[in-house]
Amino acid sequence: MKGLLAKLRSLTRGIPPAAWLLGALVAAVLERIVGTVWAYTVGLSNLPSIFGLSLIFDKPYLIPSLLAYLIPMYLVPTYVVARLTRGWVPRVLGRFSFRTNVLIHLALFYLVLHVWGNLDAYRLRTLQLLGVFIILTTSLNLVNGWMGEFSVSVIGFMAVGAYVSSVIMVWAFANDDVFGPAIFPPALAPVGFPIALILGGLATAVTALAVAIPSFRTRGDYLAIITLAYLLIVKSAIENLEVIGGPRGFMGQPTVANLTVVFLWTVIALWTIHNYVTSTYGKATSAVRDNESAAEAMTVDTRWVKIVAFLSHAFWAGVAGGLFAHIMGYINPGMFGFRRLADVLAMLYLGGLSSISGSILGTVLIQFLSEILRPLELAKWMVIPVILILVMVRRPRGLLGFREVTFSFLSTVKEEVEDASAGN
Repeated sequence: MKGLLAKLRSLTRGIPPAAWLLGALVAAVLERIVGTVWAYTVGLSNLPSIFGLSLIFDKPYLIPSLLAYLIPMYLVPTYVVARLTRGWVPRVLGRFSFRTNVLIHLALFYLVLHVWGNLDAYRLRTLQLLGVFIILTTSLNLVNGWMGEFSVSVIGFMAVGAYVSSVIMVWAFANDDVFGPAIFPPALAPVGFPIALILGGLATAVTALAVAIPSFRTRGDYLAIITLAYLLIVKSAIENLEVIGGPRGFMGQPTVANLTVVFLWTVIALWTIHNYVTSTYGKATSAVRDNESAAEAMTVDTRWVKIVAFLSHAFWAGVAGGLFAHIMGYINPGMFGFRRLADVLAMLYLGGLSSISGSILGTVLIQFLSEILRPLELAKWMVIPVILILVMVRRPRGLLGFREVTFSFLSTVKEEVEDASAGN
């Protein structure tokens, strides 16, 4: 096994991420051209949705056919293109600044997602929801990770953002039986959607004061109970408000949360949260987690730090809720219950606390595990907790707890650009 891993490392050593992204893009284009034909050729009834992961338990006899599809369709073209471009990619990217390199990598990554995701409706929906849950998990990490509390109000925040942004969009851009004719032309809905998301996030942040203020005097289990009460109050209020559908739900949201919109909001959320946790406020939040009394002695305004952390978490959870509502096109109180809360908490603690990279990794792993175990139906909700327990026993802080994945290839380009500027 060690020999195989060493061989794989030697084969992939020296290939920059941009070359891998180019290879993945070529593989996605190749699948768009011949994927359906090749799937039928190797014995698959249709195009595999999420790499055919659900076939592992659903139809294990198709695993050879699945491998016959994945290896020539994904692995071979990705590796070949990456090897062929590994020489000139660094030379080309070395001419650009650090920020330009970041934008180039993000653009390549989005192109891969766009080409691959738009081949299948299920793929597209999975990628959209993946972005939503990455925002949710990372925002929750602000409180449960960097601030060191245990909050379970994230789904309540998500529900507030979802309903507020939905009401704004339906009132402004849709003809509705309750809210009447549209105020603005429906064609302007994509323009108004960012405003609705921001307003939904701000409304969520205002309601989060009901959680943030009690955090001044409570910690640990007591604060967890308060945040749980917030979730229950929000869910009960939604169920009893007939103007937004009550238990029947709310529908009619314009379909404006496409993959591009979700991707951009995910990038903005991650960039904003990264700037927050690396700023003075972020350091103060970590100080409150480590020793609140010592932080106060060092002139840290712990009350203000807690308010900022809770409100930032609530704002982004509300934005995620707005994206979720406009992806689904319909929401009801049942979508914001304990099962979804368990999903987000599993993503957070599997990936690791106080780590943006961990939040992303945990979200992706839980989504992939859910896809692999989907044929098991209810049994998967027993398997996933067992996997989480095993991970927590070996790594109590999660897979990437208190650590971040660094992109040394971008740092190298940045240093070279800075050295060149200093020499001039």
